[in-house]
Amino acid sequence: MKVLLTGSSGRIGRAIYAALIERHEVVGLDRYPFSTTRLVGDFTDGPLLRRALDGVDAVIHTAALHAPHVGVVDEAAFARVNVDGVGALVAAMGEAGVATLVYTSTTALYGDAVVAGACAWIDEDTAPRPRTVYHRSKLEAERLLETAAGPRLAVRVIRMSRCFPEPADRMAVYRLHRGIDARDVGDAHAAALGAAGPSFQRYIASGRTPFVPADAERLARDPRGLLAERCPDLVEAFRRRGWTLPATIDRVYDAGAAERALGWRSRHGFGDVLARHDARDLEVLPLSPWFRNRSTE
Repeated sequence: MKVLLTGSSGRIGRAIYAALIERHEVVGLDRYPFSTTRLVGDFTDGPLLRRALDGVDAVIHTAALHAPHVGVVDEAAFARVNVDGVGALVAAMGEAGVATLVYTSTTALYGDAVVAGACAWIDEDTAPRPRTVYHRSKLEAERLLETAAGPRLAVRVIRMSRCFPEPADRMAVYRLHRGIDARDVGDAHAAALGAAGPSFQRYIASGRTPFVPADAERLARDPRGLLAERCPDLVEAFRRRGWTLPATIDRVYDAGAAERALGWRSRHGFGDVLARHDARDLEVLPLSPWFRNRSTE
């Protein structure tokens, strides 16, 4: 299969490229040059996009303005790139006869679905409650794609959970309930390429959780006790390092639908975070008060 991958120079684009390249021909398109990028330019450039789509069987669209752009670029830019750009991509795909689109979305659009003092169990049936223009633009793009999907266009949306480098203690616990490794995100996109069934499908991609919905009340008030029962290796690793376990857990992203429908499962859990921290891998940040005080979603 020949796949056009937009946003191919970014962290997630590179991970998707790595997940695809042994089985597919990948045409990377990005504004910035990188070894995973064949075409340098903006996907909203119509002539360039039409050239990029030549001979393509499927598109994975990961290029977008993201959370760090909030407050830096105006809302019109978010609409132009994240919403209008998706519409233009769908139109160009139709003209080129490309019938499969995998779209990279985010669990951040659930936003205020989490209630203070409680733990929310979040799956694809949970109603999004977006907070920022980034969240709203991704949700609007999803709605556009759901309308566009049909006999001539199969759309698979991957709502990836928290995936950026951050302090190791936070990142390790997040892998249990609201975080994911970029390599697992890449594998989820690869699995979605071949998904049969309805023309529009949407999946949460997040790390494997040891928790179940009935744990929600205890996760809100006593996660340390529950972690000691379900994840003693994590608790012991934190004890040895002098790290503090969370006093509350406010959400769990359930990736069960993706596991069942796509045959996909995340492979890189909290142990991988700890190993990469100990190896001083830049994908995992050392503990720092500056990052603890930083707003990241």
